[in-house]
Amino acid sequence: MDTSEFVIGQRWVSHSDTALGLGIVTDLSGRRVTLGFPAADEERTYAIDNAPLSRIMYQIGEEIETFDGERFTVRAVEDLGGVLMYYADDGSDDLARISEVKLSSAVDFSAPHQRLFAGQFDRNGAFRLRMATAGHQDRLRASAAQGLIGARTQHLPHQIYIAHEVATRFAPRVLLADEVGLGKTIEAGLILHYQLHTQRARRALVVVPDSLIHQWLVEMLRRFNLRFSIIDQGRYEAESAFAEFPEDDEDVIDDAAANPFEAEQLALCSLDFLMSNEQAQQDAQDAGWDLMVVDEAHHLAWSPEAPSPEYRLIEQLSAASNGLLLLTATPEQVGIASHFARLRLLDPARFHDLEAFRKEEEQYEAINNAVTRLREQGADLDKAAQSSLQGWLGDDLDRLMSESDPVQAITDALLDRHGTGRVLFRNTRAAIEGFPERKPVAVPLPCPALYEPDARHGRDALSPEFGVDEERWLAEDPRVAWLEQTLTRLKPAKVVVICAHASTAVALEHYLQLRAGIRSTAFHEHLSLVERDRAAAYFADDEQGAHALICSEIGSEGRNFQFAHHLVLFDLPANPDLLEQRIGRLDRIGQTDTIDIHIPYLEGTAQASQFRWFDEGLNAFAESCSVGVAVQNAVAGQWQQVIDGGDAAGLESLISASRAEADRLRELLRNGRDALIELNSCRPDVASTLIAAIELEEAGDPVREYMLDACDILGVDIEDHSEHADILRPGEQYQAGHVTELPEDGLTVTWNRQQALEREDMAFMSWEHPLVSGIMESVTSSGLGKAALATMSVKALPAGTLLLEALYTVHCPAPESLQLSRFLPVSPVRLLVDVNGRDLSATLPHDRLNDMCSNIRRRTAQSIVPQIRPQVETMVDHAERLAEPHLEPLKAAALEGLRQHLEPEIQRLESMKQVNPAIREEEITFFREQLAAARSAIGQASLSLEGIRVIVTA
Repeated sequence: MDTSEFVIGQRWVSHSDTALGLGIVTDLSGRRVTLGFPAADEERTYAIDNAPLSRIMYQIGEEIETFDGERFTVRAVEDLGGVLMYYADDGSDDLARISEVKLSSAVDFSAPHQRLFAGQFDRNGAFRLRMATAGHQDRLRASAAQGLIGARTQHLPHQIYIAHEVATRFAPRVLLADEVGLGKTIEAGLILHYQLHTQRARRALVVVPDSLIHQWLVEMLRRFNLRFSIIDQGRYEAESAFAEFPEDDEDVIDDAAANPFEAEQLALCSLDFLMSNEQAQQDAQDAGWDLMVVDEAHHLAWSPEAPSPEYRLIEQLSAASNGLLLLTATPEQVGIASHFARLRLLDPARFHDLEAFRKEEEQYEAINNAVTRLREQGADLDKAAQSSLQGWLGDDLDRLMSESDPVQAITDALLDRHGTGRVLFRNTRAAIEGFPERKPVAVPLPCPALYEPDARHGRDALSPEFGVDEERWLAEDPRVAWLEQTLTRLKPAKVVVICAHASTAVALEHYLQLRAGIRSTAFHEHLSLVERDRAAAYFADDEQGAHALICSEIGSEGRNFQFAHHLVLFDLPANPDLLEQRIGRLDRIGQTDTIDIHIPYLEGTAQASQFRWFDEGLNAFAESCSVGVAVQNAVAGQWQQVIDGGDAAGLESLISASRAEADRLRELLRNGRDALIELNSCRPDVASTLIAAIELEEAGDPVREYMLDACDILGVDIEDHSEHADILRPGEQYQAGHVTELPEDGLTVTWNRQQALEREDMAFMSWEHPLVSGIMESVTSSGLGKAALATMSVKALPAGTLLLEALYTVHCPAPESLQLSRFLPVSPVRLLVDVNGRDLSATLPHDRLNDMCSNIRRRTAQSIVPQIRPQVETMVDHAERLAEPHLEPLKAAALEGLRQHLEPEIQRLESMKQVNPAIREEEITFFREQLAAARSAIGQASLSLEGIRVIVTA
């Protein structure tokens, strides 16, 4: 640059630091120029011959803004000794004289061609990255795999199906009730990940038993990259400490008054803590949530006369959350009424009457028969089948028969209106392959004189040592000596020991550790969360870890130890579901060995009777038993008599009656409720399609290829680590503003799912990892790559020929609640035009053009841009004209997708309202208004120019 180019009062912009805004020349001294940047309140001095500055000169027709916020349109420009005078109007007939000195400094050159003319253009690679990012984002948002790619999990069909079926709903409210060991936590994590990744949810609350707090915290981070914050009594005590600061410290006072739940987007707390802290209960309700998850929901007991305090609390919280996920493997553990009440939390319009719900359950077999005939015969039903369907679906049957897939539409409607349909998902072990064999090992032992005859029967006798002097029962109870011998014999195998009470677990652990010299650790509800985690980690350690883990009933709930395959039941629970939960700590997905279930019991006591009832009446040791509680309820009187000390004949009668009832219920479930629920819980064809879509996104190394380009441009060094793995580190040209998830000391990553499952010390890089998605979001929301200048040599084109490559995306401003990105994604449109308006997009595809283009030196480019500005403006106009016809087909497809999504929901509510007066007209009106608002927003959608590359032929 020459000194004569700069004049005090001129406006220039720095293309090396666009955040400074519009600068003004304030001083010329020798070979240096000084600019003030009022918007940033800074002053910079540059060497004139190497200043990274571009002169800002607005053209006729462009809009300008003065420092006091007034906006004008330029009508004429006059050069007064190097300082520009703009003649502009604000829509009136009068022209205002505005010196460039008075222009606003908070200027934003957001349009690509504005950035080009202001000298804020990038190298070729940045434009290529922007194009690639738009293409990847559009493909991923339209993919069936969206939201399911980023989890560090196996592709298990039932989990993938449930996650997709639930997570794609707006504000899903469902009960996840897969049998023990099938991965409900993973299903919930997948749903959370999907909803948060797609921004259908932004705030989530997870409520779990106290013992599972850290397990959820670690699982959500390790598997799904979701960073939850624990809110507990310690957090409240820390918050209240601020109140002790002086009152004139306003910042501290504001912090002290803050609601901890409002301060976190992802909050994790225990039900025990909420029950003990009324302020926390209120704060959690006041915060409001997009999605709430409640684990071990079978603890929420309810009856019409006396709902439990826990149920009432969750009911209040669920009203403050749009979505709700309830997790339990044993939904009927505390009775059918509580099961109904949990369904009522999810969908009060559908489940509004307990007696009606009981009657519905009685007709499940008939509905299942109708569904079976429907799926066998297809839509061509005989008159009898049509008549039965007409009775359940009424006039709606004709509409359902006209759907593209009438069989599935009718099945869904039956499940929804007369089953638990949309709100209950339950997969059974019988339907899932790959579970290990269970091998019960009975160990009858003589009952010691320690236990008096009257203490050998009744429920308490199932754990006879409870309340007895510890030293005595440790010395005299034969189960203790047997346990010591068995653990010694089984070394080095890991063994999980479960008993009913924490005091028993502590006593056994002390005995084994201090007297028997067996490395062991206790795991019970009286330990702190940190202590429980340490105990679990000590047990999991293969080299120096514990040989045995001694767990209490409550303390072990929800914890998984599938790396062990020996289970000792030191006592027996009264409830069959509790037995299934105990075995489920080991018998779950990921278990590779036969599970040896060791059952020491005292002869002639309630333990012996309970053992035989579990074993012979329910077959609950060798196989998973989902009917145990129902059988126990059916034979409750007989069972209680036997446990209380009934004779041998009574036990035989109980076993016989229980076996018959179990067989009857299993058959009923196979043909009724379970069959209906399984139809709804996993459709293998849909799951296979989803898994294929995920695997397609992972085929080859697409994420790695994208990240190699991105890291090169953003200053991140990539060092080879091993096969499928690299180390990412900030480099010398590191652009921290674009890469927010990279630690200062680097990150070891793997691009391979299987390796990620085996190596937890490596981050799993997928399209949905926060580092990758963060870079993509940063590229599209910033100016990076919005404007570029390149050169190429083509024999067919004379030197100096100009081409413009333009990138357009769909812009659709609408409330976030409408979630329109599902139907109208960014949909990039790429055009290549010349100055005559010819569309050369097909002749020179983007990839081929990239191979032909090379960078222009910045100083050369700076001198070229002012010369080619008129032609570039002409080409931008041509591109706008050519882009417009692409918009209408995109809008039409979006409107059709919207119709297919919302109209069935409206029709569902209208149909249900005919049989259920609890459904309010306001609910139906809400969806109609959502549909109308979404249609209006899509109608207003436009194409936005997101990037240009000007190519000069050499």
